[in-house]
Amino acid sequence: QVQLVESGGGLVQPGGSLRLSCSVSRSILSFNAMGWYRQVPGKERELVASITAGGTTSYVDSVKGRFTISRDSAKNTLYLQMNTLKPEDTAVYYCNTVAGGLTWGKGTQVAVSS
Repeated sequence: QVQLVESGGGLVQPGGSLRLSCSVSRSILSFNAMGWYRQVPGKERELVASITAGGTTSYVDSVKGRFTISRDSAKNTLYLQMNTLKPEDTAVYYCNTVAGGLTWGKGTQVAVSS
């Protein structure tokens, strides 16, 4: 069973930055596409950024120009660089395949507040 471990969240002021990491217990290149999701209480989990095995990235409109997804295939680690954070970015962030087919990790909490 593939394990996903997210880290790097925290409390940051509006306009600040955070870098999230997701450690994957299997080669991330074995998946067609991986992504970062976020979820707030009472709402469905939302895919905000993805990266294909070939390196093509995609973002939801609300984070375009602010978030950057990347990976280190040697470390089997997925990253999400988040800049110019806004209060509406507050959520628990998760990684998974774009199909959401792996067992979800615990996520990492991001709170944007002054």
